[in-house]
Amino acid sequence: MNVLDYTVQNISLSSWVWIDSVDAPVTNAKPVRRPSPKPTFDILRPLRQWLNQVEISNPKLAHRLCKVIPAQCPFERDVKLFGHTLFHIPPMCKLNPLYEEVVMLRFRALCYLADECGEDVTQYC
Repeated sequence: MNVLDYTVQNISLSSWVWIDSVDAPVTNAKPVRRPSPKPTFDILRPLRQWLNQVEISNPKLAHRLCKVIPAQCPFERDVKLFGHTLFHIPPMCKLNPLYEEVVMLRFRALCYLADECGEDVTQYC
């Protein structure tokens, strides 16, 4: 069985229609080649790695991080006039290229305060 017959049988079986390989038209189909991923240069990679490697072992640092990094995007707003919403400004935090790393740093600080220090972290939510 060559590759073309195998492909025709897979297509016929996946579509629940049986096509006999003898009656199937033969085409010169070439396998699809996907372009190889190009090496990309990430200028923020060192900063991302540094943020991911920050160890939180001090309650003062953990408190400061929880106060400085907001739980929700501070730019998201509903602009209202006389009780009617004119328009909505969507959260812009996702545009920050370091958003995931900063949120994870805040999460690690909250976990440190809750697990290691035994503090109530609901005040930071």
